[in-house]
Amino acid sequence: MEIYHGLNEVPGDTVATVVTLGNFDGVHRGHQTVLRAVAALAQENSLRSVAMTFDPHPRTIHVADEPTLLITTTEQKARLIAETGIDALFVQHYDLGFAAQSPEEFVRRYFVDGLRAQIVVVGEDVRFGRDNEGSLETLRRLGEKHGFTTVTVEEVGRGGRYSSSRIREQITTGAVAEAADQLGRAHFVSGTVVHGDARGRDLGFPTANLSPHPAGLVPGDGVYAGLATFDEDEGPYPAAISVGTNPTFDGDARRVEAYVLDKEFGSFDVYGRHMTLEFVARIRGQVTFTGMDDLIVQMHEDIADVREVLHT
Repeated sequence: MEIYHGLNEVPGDTVATVVTLGNFDGVHRGHQTVLRAVAALAQENSLRSVAMTFDPHPRTIHVADEPTLLITTTEQKARLIAETGIDALFVQHYDLGFAAQSPEEFVRRYFVDGLRAQIVVVGEDVRFGRDNEGSLETLRRLGEKHGFTTVTVEEVGRGGRYSSSRIREQITTGAVAEAADQLGRAHFVSGTVVHGDARGRDLGFPTANLSPHPAGLVPGDGVYAGLATFDEDEGPYPAAISVGTNPTFDGDARRVEAYVLDKEFGSFDVYGRHMTLEFVARIRGQVTFTGMDDLIVQMHEDIADVREVLHT
């Protein structure tokens, strides 16, 4: 999949396209339905399929005084979109100047002149242009004027429409199994393995510590059954993943660390390597223990629960 960061990167001789647009945070099942429909329409009509998204997320610009939690980074989102069969991803830098365009200015500049759209695929609740003035009816009218067809795809869901907002809430509260049902895959975070306090090794459970501020939304504090992959080509290995501040040891920094089952870390050097952690199910919440013996007993119970969840 090609990636364009602005109109100047779009080839001047590009084939006419089928285009869709959205934030696509998490690339959940609803997004996948739309993206696969775009790819199929493009193939049927000998066109190229293009997904248009925004970086940074519009909410970070319009609600700048509140933190914006995102399920995936732009890079992770691009990889997931590529898996749907889309030919190209157009990543538009989002700022107040871009947001000030009228619906027609946006459509003419990006869909018509920039991407040569013959078909535009959207959901029925699409909004675009200055102050979200543009609607589905606006897009259809502009399509008639500029020579493209507007197609709608219904984003069905389980118990309601698939929603990035709902998935964010599920992940941050630790409901990763429920989030996986919405995403169509296990939620994941990734980063570099760094040195920790080596307490896990002393306790008999050596862990791979993920670098601070990993890519992807970190789930709520607790212990999870999951999978660990290193350098994107070794694994996945079953793992018990801990998220939290290590309150038993008066910790204050939030950490993500994984104990890879049945691997001896002495012969399995992972420091400095890229690690991806997939969260399959939450085992328990974060607990403060009164002593090391209680902690070790609980860790053995956690490992047993992880094995049961992962059938390993």
